[in-house]
Amino acid sequence: MQYPLLVRMRHWCAGMNRFSYQMYEMAHLAMAPARAWSDATRLLLKNPLNPLTHTIAGRNVAAGAELFERLTRRYGKPAFDLDSTLVGGERVAVQERVVWEQPFCKLVHFERQIVHAHRPQPRLLIVAPMSGHYSTLLRGTVEAFLPNFEVFITDWVDARMVPLATGRFDLDTYIEYLIAICRHLNDESGGAPLHTLGVCQPSVPLIAATAVMDKQNDPAVPASMILMGGPIDTRRSPTAVNTLAHERGTDWFKRNCIVNVPFPYPGVGREVYPGFLQLSGFMAMNLDRHMNAHVDMFNHLVQGDGDSAEKHRDFYDEYMAVMDLTAEYYMQTIETVFVRHSLPKGEMKHNNEIVDLSAIRSTGLMTVEGEKDDISGVGQTQAALDLCPNVPDRMKVHYLQKGVGHYGVFNGSRFRSEIAPRIQDFIANIEQDRRTAKRKPKTV
Repeated sequence: MQYPLLVRMRHWCAGMNRFSYQMYEMAHLAMAPARAWSDATRLLLKNPLNPLTHTIAGRNVAAGAELFERLTRRYGKPAFDLDSTLVGGERVAVQERVVWEQPFCKLVHFERQIVHAHRPQPRLLIVAPMSGHYSTLLRGTVEAFLPNFEVFITDWVDARMVPLATGRFDLDTYIEYLIAICRHLNDESGGAPLHTLGVCQPSVPLIAATAVMDKQNDPAVPASMILMGGPIDTRRSPTAVNTLAHERGTDWFKRNCIVNVPFPYPGVGREVYPGFLQLSGFMAMNLDRHMNAHVDMFNHLVQGDGDSAEKHRDFYDEYMAVMDLTAEYYMQTIETVFVRHSLPKGEMKHNNEIVDLSAIRSTGLMTVEGEKDDISGVGQTQAALDLCPNVPDRMKVHYLQKGVGHYGVFNGSRFRSEIAPRIQDFIANIEQDRRTAKRKPKTV
């Protein structure tokens, strides 16, 4: 039996948690004068006409002022800034164009302004994670594939910017969005093959959407799926993230992570898992590394090492830009993927119907994992190969990249030099297999 005082305290804490978003906003506003003063100090001590700029004391104060401003600011959505690429050795302009849109997602096409005639290249849909960061986190992924593919990406919308009257967005809605996108691209291309790539969290809805489409003999079913660092079966090599989700359960996350969007955001009143809480979790997982990175930046600024400082800025401008997730999507994902393990058990449902992965027959499947991934453990993504028994073996590939963590699976030098070429080879083999199948005479 619980003491009445403890019960009242628990309810009081739960009530305060509901107002954590408002308190965060108040704290951010309260820091505005200090941020402005720090930024003014930094600019003053960066001015080459100021004698203090060239002193050790001046450089130390300027470096401290910049770090304070950066650590207390709110980071907006970054831009892709992919203005050009090489196609067949020719530098061509790239233009971002929204080709499909729903309240919670925009489909962006990186349209290459090709002047000279080239052989048509495969189409690649990159499904960005809806797990806190913006789709620009995959800027390097997009850049790597632009020379050889017509690239599209899902650009998810910050939940706090979507009015409550628009309706809910949960895992079922996510799957419906992916099906609708595949159908739209199929109609636009006249049925040309579409290859899909899901990075981390989208692996589950992407493979589920493909199973639903293949079961319905939908002509828009993707020609291939590449699943990268995704939580298909989190019972394999469970990480600290998996263990936390499984041990705490959905009720704990609902009590401690779900809050209401405050005024004056368009989504006022919507229940969300806010970006600032997600960022706190991201930072806490590797706190020592992030602290050391900021100490290193301070030293680089003092030493005048502008290149190293700029690399730090570029990384954290992206890393600290976060978005809110709808509560229903977040909670359903926790329950389905991390607590119940519904997909590998064959119990996951979409619109009250079982998601049958054995229905996938015509879609090639490649899984990619990182040896040092501390988010999705080794084997969790590879499990998809076992769960899709009716995909022919010639259309299945697994690749484990040595020496990389979660981020290195889809970005960085090893991704560009080792992972991306293997993905391109896999897609080329799938395309060749489809052409061969078309040429085979039909038996009577």
